[in-house]
Amino acid sequence: MRKAICDVIPKTVWTNIDEGSVLVPQQDTFIHLQFRRFAGCPVCNLHLQSFFKRAEELKANNIHEVVVFHASQKDMLASVVDVPFDLIADPSRKLYKEFGVETSWKALLNLGVMQKALKGIRKFGMKIPQSVEAELGVPADFLINQAGTVVALKYGAHADDQWSVDEVIELAKSV
Repeated sequence: MRKAICDVIPKTVWTNIDEGSVLVPQQDTFIHLQFRRFAGCPVCNLHLQSFFKRAEELKANNIHEVVVFHASQKDMLASVVDVPFDLIADPSRKLYKEFGVETSWKALLNLGVMQKALKGIRKFGMKIPQSVEAELGVPADFLINQAGTVVALKYGAHADDQWSVDEVIELAKSV
C-alpha cells in the first residue's frame, strides 16, 4: 500500500549489502529512502552518480542516504564500488511492497528515459535485470524525519522520475 505524508515508519533495522545495520528512523538525521530499479540499471547509475558526488553536502544537511534495489546482495556487490551510502538488496521486493513502490510499462515509455539509458549504458555498461518486473520498476523517494514520519514523498511515473540532490536538500530544510 502506498505511503502518505504523515505516515510513521516503525522503528526497524535493515541490513545493508555489507552486512551492516541500518536503523530506520535515525535520531539525529533525516533519511532519504530511494527505491531504484535493479543493480546495473544505467538510468539509476547516472542518477546516483549525482548523489555520490555530493555525499558530503548531503551529510552536512543531516541527510542519510539509503538506496534500495530490486536485486540480490551478490548482484549488488558485483555492481558497486566505494558507495558512500547504505545500499539495501531487496530481491523479493518486500520493502517495495511495504512502501507501495510499483512497476509499470510506463517505466520505459519516455523519450528522456531512453536517452538517459543510452548515456548510462555508454558510461557504465548494463547488467541484465533479474526479471521483467525489475526492468519495469519505477523509482520512489521518501524523506523520513527523526521521529519516523514521512515528511515528503515522490512516486515516479517513469524510470528517470526521481528527486535531484537539490530537491532533497531543499525538502529537508523546509520541514
